[in-house]
Amino acid sequence: MRFSKKYCTTKNIALATILGGAVALTACTTTPTTSDTATSTGVGKAQAVQSVDLNRYAGKWYEIARLPMFFQRNCASDVTATYTLQPTGKVEVNNQCMGKDGKPMQSIGEATKNGDSGSKLKVTFLPQALRWLPVGKADYWVLALDPNYNHALVGTPNQKYLWILSRTPTMDEATYQTMVTTAKSQGYDVSKLQKTVQHSR
Repeated sequence: MRFSKKYCTTKNIALATILGGAVALTACTTTPTTSDTATSTGVGKAQAVQSVDLNRYAGKWYEIARLPMFFQRNCASDVTATYTLQPTGKVEVNNQCMGKDGKPMQSIGEATKNGDSGSKLKVTFLPQALRWLPVGKADYWVLALDPNYNHALVGTPNQKYLWILSRTPTMDEATYQTMVTTAKSQGYDVSKLQKTVQHSR
């Protein structure tokens, strides 16, 4: 993913996450070059789950861990994403985190289904007036989801970005390791996973 232009102001936060919970927040700058991203391990390939009920998927998710991402470099802790299903069928994405300067950061985006399954989405954080453009949209796939919609694994199909999400600020170690194993089997470089500090309990 490589762009040379700025698409938003420093008051916004760009997400590279997902409705599936992927949360990526930062003060907006130029889009990262390949040196800012993880690389595929070459083992396996990304595989979205068969289907996702977006009504059940809606609500607040806490980021438990992520692969390093340029767009989240200014987020120090408390990364969350809240999804609200709209009458149009699109999903409002509200991403928040606590910045390194101790101030809260927020970005509002929009996700649309890519196909009928609900497990593959296109997400944009372009300004509302520019969302019709055929640029600035990213693919985000739900790679794993428990039956109760309490935990989710979300990533980009190019295997560069990955998020482990939970409905609560913490995740038990067994569930976390299951998510890590699933991600590794799909070619993500889990050796670079970074756990997210969550102060909410």
